[in-house]
Amino acid sequence: MSDSIYKVIEIIGSSDESWEDAAKQAIARASKSLEELRVAEVVEQDLKIEEGAIVAYRTKLRISFKFKDE
Repeated sequence: MSDSIYKVIEIIGSSDESWEDAAKQAIARASKSLEELRVAEVVEQDLKIEEGAIVAYRTKLRISFKFKDE
């Protein structure tokens, strides 16, 4: 097995339904431009509030993906 190198970045997903859906949206979008996603860690969750009501759930994720060998 060869050695592998991974990069870690943070992304934020948003949803008007739930924190879980916000995470799913973030991973779905990241997987369109990044290959070989490996691990996602929830770093932070927060809410967007307007006029006393929750209008969005936001989930910050730390994700890792494998560098491709050329």
